[in-house]
Amino acid sequence: MIDREALEAAVNTLQEGGIIAYPTEAVWGLGCDPDNPAALQTLIDLKQRDPSKGLILIAGDIHQLDPWLNELNASDRQRLGAGWPGHVTWLVPDNGRSQPLLRGEHASVALRVSDHPLVTALCAAFGGPLVSTSANPACEPPALDSATVRDYFGPAVHVVEGALGGYARPSIIRDLRSGKILRD
Repeated sequence: MIDREALEAAVNTLQEGGIIAYPTEAVWGLGCDPDNPAALQTLIDLKQRDPSKGLILIAGDIHQLDPWLNELNASDRQRLGAGWPGHVTWLVPDNGRSQPLLRGEHASVALRVSDHPLVTALCAAFGGPLVSTSANPACEPPALDSATVRDYFGPAVHVVEGALGGYARPSIIRDLRSGKILRD
């Protein structure tokens, strides 16, 4: 059962430019509004992450990613649709829609449609995709519970309680054009 008040509080945090933490398929994630450059910078600073790496966008429905997919051909869209929702992050050529901090130094953007019930509910309540990156400072292991998230980030992050999705490892990352697996 997803707590509607918790979803509303998370959406308010996102709309105010804040950072949320939430369980994903395998690890806890940090998220923000992908269209808010200040929020993206705050998230990168919290993680002490190299901004050239870029970030992942996570959605609860493929249509939430339409603005990032509108220049893909039917074959590419079919390939994505065959793997989503699921535990695959695809690197898709950026069509100019992505904020620079989302894309990093890459010509592509990382996209995933999750089947995790809380992620799906968060994206639906927010009205679109969220940034999703593992909830840990650089060089620390990803958080596997909300207590670890709080230890890492304290009150700087709004925690949305829930359970992990049961996968042992973060999503596979594949390049849409080459098919190459970049993270297994």
